[in-house]
Parts: sequence; structure tokens; C-alpha cells
Amino acid sequence: MNTKTATKTLLAAALAAGLSVSGALAGVPRANQPSSAQAVTLVAGDCYAIGQQVAAQNGGTLAAARAASRGGKKVCVVVVLIPGKNGQRPRRQEIIVPQ
Repeated sequence: MNTKTATKTLLAAALAAGLSVSGALAGVPRANQPSSAQAVTLVAGDCYAIGQQVAAQNGGTLAAARAASRGGKKVCVVVVLIPGKNGQRPRRQEIIVPQ
């Protein structure tokens, strides 16, 4: 058996073992609480959606949206680019929105 064949055989066995373990764990219930990484993603996603709404209301384009804490309260910091008049550069507007 040459090295390429041995490597392919070993990779196939490892893949099969991994699939059988994941299949065995498929029926195991998961906890209802999201992990901290998921929680951060959910908050960031909410701020992004809020940012899109704020940009649409102000007639601009969403440049950035992030979660922050101001005075112990959760807020979204939204940056909107408002089109300039008469060919001028867009104006940058930072808006704080309670979450």
C-alpha cells in the first residue's frame, strides 16, 4: 500500500467515525440557553435590523451598527450616511437607539 492510498483510507475512516458520533448525538436534547457567542450574535443582529430601520427613516445608508452599554442600559449605536446636497460628501450621523 502506497502513502496516498494509506492517507485516503485513514481520512475515510476518520470521516466515518466522525459521522457515526454526530449521528449518535443527534437525539441528545440541547440546552435552551444560547451560548455567550450566540447571545452576542443575536444582539448584533438586532442592532443591524434596528440600524436598517433608522437609516431608512432618515433617508440614508447604514454604515455601521453595534451593541453598546450606556449608563448601564443596552443600546444600539447606529451610524448612518446621509446624502450630501449639491454634490457634497455624505454626512455621517451617529444615532443612539435603546434596545
